[in-house]
Amino acid sequence: MKLKLLFLIFSIFLGCSKTEPMKPKNTKIIIAHRGASGYLPEHTLEAKAMAHAMNADFIEQDLVMSKDNIPIVIHDIYLDDVTNVAEIFPDKKRIDGRFYVIDFTFNELKKLAVFERFDPETGIQIYPNRFPKGKGSFRLHSLQEEIELIQGLNKSTGKNSGIYPEIKAPAFHQKEGKNISEIVLKILADYGYKTKKDNCILQCFDAKELERIRKELQSDLFLVQLIEFPEETTQLTYFASYADGIGPWYKQILDKKVNGKWTFTNLITEAHQLGLRVHPYTFRADQLGEFESFKEMLHTFLIDANVDGVFTDFPDLGVSFLQQNN
Repeated sequence: MKLKLLFLIFSIFLGCSKTEPMKPKNTKIIIAHRGASGYLPEHTLEAKAMAHAMNADFIEQDLVMSKDNIPIVIHDIYLDDVTNVAEIFPDKKRIDGRFYVIDFTFNELKKLAVFERFDPETGIQIYPNRFPKGKGSFRLHSLQEEIELIQGLNKSTGKNSGIYPEIKAPAFHQKEGKNISEIVLKILADYGYKTKKDNCILQCFDAKELERIRKELQSDLFLVQLIEFPEETTQLTYFASYADGIGPWYKQILDKKVNGKWTFTNLITEAHQLGLRVHPYTFRADQLGEFESFKEMLHTFLIDANVDGVFTDFPDLGVSFLQQNN
């Protein structure tokens, strides 16, 4: 009888492991937004190594295709607000005055220096107290290079940081003749990221594309639908038909402040009722908005609102907060 019971429990455990995400259901996560981007230029390998050292649960990769079909880790489809592309390749700008990643080969992109984000019109750094613009020696890199760094660090440190890639501007890529989602999924699979039990969460703002990834491309990865516009907060039932979570702008969760405490919209409650995790963006210690301190901001969402994780430029502060509030 005991043997049968043990077999039953073991069978249930195995069954759950095939469909459950990589983290226990009640575990909140800290996602390193573009790496430890509060300390080093965003989406550089140095920022990713720092995020790993800070024990981020997941490290984000925004992905844009190069001319020769290599997914590049960079936030925007153009280059001129984080690199010196205007100096190195002045003749490669398009008619709109921008320099697009997709117009450059991987080898050409490797020649560019990467800086702290700045306004390409004025040259002024967006976050003045972050890593000084123009200092250091940072370069662009591929998705493959970043995965190998994170997996290598996991092996050498015994940690298990996950990856959190984003398919950027799929409609733009398709118009340019690039099947970005198919290329990215192939690379993820090659490195062992295929199902929900693998340490990978795939995100996208484009609902049609994320649905296509699930249904047409038949991906079994943990999928998160990013949300930008107010009307999208009313489409949770649709999102739940293909996604496992949502990534809303944090302001879409806030309602109003009453007697010094925030009240919240129904977004989190409704998402949780549909089985969706909630990972709002973006939490910055140097851009507090409605909050007096970063600790107050984190407490409001991770404790009071009960979100499942947050995207932050300061993963060390997020990890420390959760350790102190377990």
